[in-house]
Amino acid sequence: MAQSDYEKWERKYAERPELLSPRPPSALLVRHAGSGVGRRALDVACGTGRNALWLADNGWRVETADISPTALEILRSEAQRKGLETIRTLCVDLDRFTPERSYDLIVMTNYLDRTLLPRLIAALTPGGIAVVETYMKHPANEKTGNPDYLLDPGELPGYFGTGFEILEYGEYPNENWEIHRMYKAGIAARRFPAVL
Repeated sequence: MAQSDYEKWERKYAERPELLSPRPPSALLVRHAGSGVGRRALDVACGTGRNALWLADNGWRVETADISPTALEILRSEAQRKGLETIRTLCVDLDRFTPERSYDLIVMTNYLDRTLLPRLIAALTPGGIAVVETYMKHPANEKTGNPDYLLDPGELPGYFGTGFEILEYGEYPNENWEIHRMYKAGIAARRFPAVL
């Protein structure tokens, strides 16, 4: 019987406690979070909330979505410890997730669901920013993980059509290269405002 996403992530958090440790936010997010309009953000596949906590600490109202109750409980505890009251957590299966409202910023890191990306992009407000950063196929990568969940070289910009300005795109080594030797692709894209 196939293992569910819920079981997979709960097992990962149980077997690899280092995944529960505080980590810095995505550098790509930090560089571009202020490039749009508004202050409502969505952090998808948020895990323990490294990006959500940084956003809330910088004045954003943040909704998070993740399948792991363990990760979300750690995020809630850390938000409470820091006095951050603008984070709302949603425990959802991302295979079936569609945002219920629009957001000024949507961030998704270290996760790839090619069917989810268009639904997220559709939920961006005019002038809103999408930050997507995840692992990719690359000859220098470790031979780990399912290749179905790795981006092809040059794939990511194709999700952002003529209604977007690409603020930054790159393919680069993982920021923790010495621990996890995987290349990543990352993009920050801004939806063009509506023409009046």
